[in-house]
Amino acid sequence: MSNAGPPPRRSRRAQMPMMFMAALALLAALWAGLLRLGWAIPPLGANLMGNHGPLMINGFLGTVISLERAVALGRNQGGRRRYMIVPLLAGLSGVALLLGLPPMVARGLSVAAAVGLVYIFVVIYRWQPGVDHGVMGLAAVLWLVGNALWLAGWSVPRVVPWWAGFLILTIAGERLELARVLLLKRGAREMFIAAVAVFTVGLVISLAVPDIGIRVAGAGLVFLGLWLLRYDIARITIRREGLTRFIAACLLPGYFWLLVGGGLWLYFGASYSAGLIYDAQYHALLLGFVISMIFGHAPVIIPAVMGVAVPYRPVFYVHLVLLHLSLVLRVYGDLMLNWEARRWGGLLNEVAVVLFLVVTIVSARMGKK
Repeated sequence: MSNAGPPPRRSRRAQMPMMFMAALALLAALWAGLLRLGWAIPPLGANLMGNHGPLMINGFLGTVISLERAVALGRNQGGRRRYMIVPLLAGLSGVALLLGLPPMVARGLSVAAAVGLVYIFVVIYRWQPGVDHGVMGLAAVLWLVGNALWLAGWSVPRVVPWWAGFLILTIAGERLELARVLLLKRGAREMFIAAVAVFTVGLVISLAVPDIGIRVAGAGLVFLGLWLLRYDIARITIRREGLTRFIAACLLPGYFWLLVGGGLWLYFGASYSAGLIYDAQYHALLLGFVISMIFGHAPVIIPAVMGVAVPYRPVFYVHLVLLHLSLVLRVYGDLMLNWEARRWGGLLNEVAVVLFLVVTIVSARMGKK
């Protein structure tokens, strides 16, 4: 579903609170991540370290993803703003965590936000039915299930596979949407559906038999990663120049990390709910795949959502290269049980994310001038 031009100024002002809450959740999640890595910094709150995952996935990524979809759908329906309640709820869930409100408040807001995103995709699918929107709608359902389990008292390690599924299938659905221009060969779309089905079935199995379910889901991720490497348009656009090449340069290593993360799920299953192996299983996906996708899509999404141009600059490659090299160090430390490599790799991961924020802001301001 395309965006119908940049948003009007009044609409941009309405979106600023959600962007502020998303940025606040991101910075708090990064701080909590440093605490989890063992760096001696002030805790800033009794429960901050334990809320690293919820802040990153619900407070930051959930807000940003639902904001982008709410803006696009509202604009295509003549400027309707009722869908903006969805990113607002997601943003408030992060604020509730930061304020130390009773856990049920943040969890309830997250469930409400996920219900709203499912509704948004129901509207989108009715308007433009297709496998791509169906998969993104399924991603929203996975977010809803994960948040509902969290509300019911399930631990974050049991819930995080569903949250990861929300992010992975959202991105995969968007890539399938763009793959239309390649006129996919017969059977390619069916293979994509099969990979998504295997992954989803694995998550369902994990509710009763976690170890087997995570292994099945991991096989689905490996299948999906291979499909994206074979059929995604990035393998063609990497030969272009400027922003087009940069986006492809973000996507292709992201697919590599999707294979690595899926392989770790397949090999280790649900044997670890904390520690170094668990760290590798999820950060290969959430940093190597998801954050790399954000690096690539930000120069396109920010203008569409906020109406602020983010001109491409070669310096964009600095935070991209730093992210992937530091993740290699982190995952090596995890798998080799090397705490120092993991600590320094994790610290440099966060430096890459902060550098991305700084470079994006500076590029937007320079583009405005």
